[in-house]
Amino acid sequence: MDINPAERQERAEKFFMEGYNCCQAVLLAFEDVLEVDRSALLRTASGFGGGIARMREVCGTVSAMAMIAGFLSPAEEPSNMQQRRDNYALVQRFAQAFKEQKGSIVCREILGLRKPEPGAPMESPMPSARTPEYYKTRPCAATVGIAARIVADYIKDEYIR
Repeated sequence: MDINPAERQERAEKFFMEGYNCCQAVLLAFEDVLEVDRSALLRTASGFGGGIARMREVCGTVSAMAMIAGFLSPAEEPSNMQQRRDNYALVQRFAQAFKEQKGSIVCREILGLRKPEPGAPMESPMPSARTPEYYKTRPCAATVGIAARIVADYIKDEYIR
């Protein structure tokens, strides 16, 4: 398995710039490692853009890192508490590394948006058009790159000797 963190970062950024959401972009950067059908990855991650369906909650890149952790440190048996602990520890490790670089794991905070008032309607589910202006106003391309690099550094350090 060849893992070059800079190359994985570039892949994720490229996928985001092609129009994939943040979660999809990070997953696609590792599709060869995950050995999952591309269509299944894209469908699984499709609702995680915009901080889960544009609700601006947990950043899609963090959701992608949690999904990848399920492949790297699976917890398939509910009664196997060690596997569950190991999986949660890896997700927390990824989230902490991301938070150290971005200051938060919450989409709205990363984007500098205010938290909506209680009872306020949710943001429209209509995705923003991916125009040059859109890309200029969003830190998302760099953010997906950060997430991909965190995962790639972990894989390189833990699996490639």
